[in-house]
Amino acid sequence: MNDIFERMLTEHHSNFDEHHRNALYEVTQQIALSGLYRGGFFDKAAFYGGTCLRIIHGLNRYSEDMDFSLLNKDESFSIEDYFPAIITEFKALGRDITITKKDKRNFGKVESAFLKDTTEVYDLSFQTEKSLKIKIEVDTMPPLKFETEQKLLLQPFAFMVRCFTLPDLFAGKMHALVFRNWKNRIKGRDWYDFDWYIRNGVELDFSHLHERIREFNGADMSYEQFIILLKEKLSTANIDLVKADVGTFILDHRELEIWSNDYFLMLADKIKVKK
Repeated sequence: MNDIFERMLTEHHSNFDEHHRNALYEVTQQIALSGLYRGGFFDKAAFYGGTCLRIIHGLNRYSEDMDFSLLNKDESFSIEDYFPAIITEFKALGRDITITKKDKRNFGKVESAFLKDTTEVYDLSFQTEKSLKIKIEVDTMPPLKFETEQKLLLQPFAFMVRCFTLPDLFAGKMHALVFRNWKNRIKGRDWYDFDWYIRNGVELDFSHLHERIREFNGADMSYEQFIILLKEKLSTANIDLVKADVGTFILDHRELEIWSNDYFLMLADKIKVKK
């Protein structure tokens, strides 16, 4: 294994053996970002979602998928144009990867619930470790009214990543938390991230959230109407299922001891809306 790749792995966590797989995911994601940077991808697109929050802002949970949004709607855009740069970056670090397009017709209802027809999905995997796959999504016709910023990463070399700002990352997360229809397969990672945004005093960009609701759900919803839906979700969810989902992605399970329906309702009352 290349020295840089191995060093990135060992630097990710002191409890290396226990979290080796999660660390491998994260190093792979970071190298993929560096390849996209080399290819000029961030001139046209931005990074968002839970993996962005983890890698860029130090969220204390691991994440699997990589989500991107174009800065402007362009249905003809193809992320495949940037795959050679990603492959070259991994090869320079002694790793061979394959990137394959997923057939959305085979997606289950849960997997496709938040997937528009204009969103392309790919799997990145190591040729020698087929079990490790990172899903890459890019929305070519995204909801707009968001802002971006450039963030610096230092491994495997110094490079810049264009990302959604925190208020707009928060907006995307709140949309997911309220409108995912997972029934008994609650995505507790949404709840963990919600907790993080509130505890870190991040303001919510409701203008972007409103745009996401309008485009994904066909509703022209006020902030007050959204809060009613949010509190209904927070008050009725099975917290044990919420905790079970996020458990494998966090390092300290004591963080979850305070979690209850009432706790999350109290967090909802602390949301600050960006002016």
